[in-house]
Amino acid sequence: MAARRSAIGPIVLVLIIFMVLLSLRCTEATRVLPEDFARANNLASYSSSTLSRQARQSMARWLQRLDSGPSPQGPGH
Repeated sequence: MAARRSAIGPIVLVLIIFMVLLSLRCTEATRVLPEDFARANNLASYSSSTLSRQARQSMARWLQRLDSGPSPQGPGH
């Protein structure tokens, strides 16, 4: 039992050091955004009717992909 306790301490210490090293890792941007990214002409604007029509079309496509008919009878059904 004492050997097991003495092995747990170094393992926990290594895990803590590993977590600290992972949190210190720095990354750079993969791409640079243009300066005028936040301008109004770059933002897409949709009317509420356009959004609702697109939502209905998306739901219709998702529902068409569902299997029709009874569900399989098996364990858990």
